[in-house]
Amino acid sequence: MRFEALTLTAAALAPTAAFAVDYMTAEQAARLMFPDAERFDSAEVLLDAAALKALDARGLRARSARWPVRVARRGDAVLGYVVSDAVLGKFELIDYAVGLGADGAVRQVEILSYRESHGQEIRSAAWRRQFAGKDAAAPLRVGEDIANLSGATLSCEHVTDGVRRIVAVVALARRNGGLS
Repeated sequence: MRFEALTLTAAALAPTAAFAVDYMTAEQAARLMFPDAERFDSAEVLLDAAALKALDARGLRARSARWPVRVARRGDAVLGYVVSDAVLGKFELIDYAVGLGADGAVRQVEILSYRESHGQEIRSAAWRRQFAGKDAAAPLRVGEDIANLSGATLSCEHVTDGVRRIVAVVALARRNGGLS
């Protein structure tokens, strides 16, 4: 009887992070997004004060001036870019990766790790597929061109905001010659 009470107490005290699931690494996501790539070169987008101000004017806060990017290449040709990031769900971080074509349009979004107890429906292919083809000119807003999922509202909003930020950062870098 004492052992059962101890087990129940331990279960009750377990952290909510017990729901955490790692689905894939950023490298695995990059290979999934660009299966024809022969290699992925590391690059870094450095945002200067003017770029940060331009993002801010669009309602986007770049949490960092440094953005690591994987450049997918086949021979000398750039196939696209992969940027990994994390956003807050309701209480925990959601790790995700965005694959963008050489033209800056979203090819694919992958959820790398999900730590919340609810809302993992954002991993559904149908929800993530909504981002495909969107570029810096797209609204990329829940309720406009991205549907909300009941029970995953904050996850939907925060991942969508993150994708919009990544699309804008890559667009700025491409326009300024910071990615090649």
